[in-house]
Amino acid sequence: MHEILLYYKYTAIANPGEFCRTQKLLCEKLGLKGRIIIAPEGINGTVEGAPENTQKYINETTSDPRFADMNFKRSPGTGNAFPKLSVKVRSEIVSAHLGNDDVNPAITTGKYLSPEQLHDWIHGRKEFYIIDMRNDYEQAVGFFKNSILPPLGHFRDLPKILPQLAHLKNKTVVTVCTGGVRCEKASGFLVKHGFKDVYQLHNGIVSYMEKYPDEDFAGKLYVFDGRVTMAFSSPEKEHEIVGHCRKCHVPNENFVNCLLPTCHDHFICCANCLNKKGEPFCSWRCALAQKLRLLVATISA
Repeated sequence: MHEILLYYKYTAIANPGEFCRTQKLLCEKLGLKGRIIIAPEGINGTVEGAPENTQKYINETTSDPRFADMNFKRSPGTGNAFPKLSVKVRSEIVSAHLGNDDVNPAITTGKYLSPEQLHDWIHGRKEFYIIDMRNDYEQAVGFFKNSILPPLGHFRDLPKILPQLAHLKNKTVVTVCTGGVRCEKASGFLVKHGFKDVYQLHNGIVSYMEKYPDEDFAGKLYVFDGRVTMAFSSPEKEHEIVGHCRKCHVPNENFVNCLLPTCHDHFICCANCLNKKGEPFCSWRCALAQKLRLLVATISA
C-alpha cells in the first residue's frame, strides 16, 4: 500500500540549500520518492511512500514552525508514481518567470474560498466566474463545468491572456488549479492588475473533487506523476470523458509524448492514431522528421 502527498507553502526560507539537504536526507531515510522544489519563497512537493512513512514525513516537516500549518493532500499511490527522488533548489516554487510582474503571495493574493463555499456558489444564484489557471493540456482532460479555460501553454503565459480576462475586472472571479500553489500567484496577479473581487479555491481542485466526487468537475484531474490522471467518481458511477484525441477527435484520455526528441509534445491520442509501430507523433511533420533523423544517424554510424 502506498500514499501520495501533495503540498506547498509560501514562506521565507533563508538558506534554501541547507533546507534542501535536510529534506533529501529525510526522504531517503523514509524511502520516499517524488519531486520537491525549494526556493527562497517556500516549498512545493509531491512524494510517495508507505503510509506510515508519509505520516512520519508530515510529522517531521510540520515540527518546523515555518510549516506547522502546511496542508497535505493525500491520495492513493501506485508504488511507481515517481521513478526516483528529486529535491532541488530553484528561484521559484512554481516556474512563473513573470519578471517585473511577479507576485509575492505573502503580500498579494486572492481571498481563500473553501470547497464548501465554492459548492454553495455553484449551486446557488451568485454571479461569479471560475478561471482555470492550469496549462491547456491539463484542461483538455478535465475542468469545472462552465469555467473559463484560457489558452495557457505555460504558466508564464499569464500576462498574454490578461486581455482576454479584462472584461471580468469588476466581476467576482475564482481561480482554480490542481493543488492551489499556482493560484496563489495567479490570483495575486489578477489583483495586481486591477481585478476587484478575486478568490482562489483553497487547496485546489483535488480538495474539491475529494468532497464532491460526482459533481461540477467534468472528466479527470491531471496530475504530475506516473498516474497522469485521477478520477474521483464513486465506484457505481462512471466519470464523464471530456478529453478528445487530437487527431481524430474521438473521446479519449490517453496522454502520450511525441516521439520526436526536439518536439516531445504532450497530448491526448487514441490507439488508432498511433503509427503502425504503435509510436506517437503529434503531426506528420514530426513523423517525417524522426524518419530523417534515424536515417542520418544510420548513415553516420
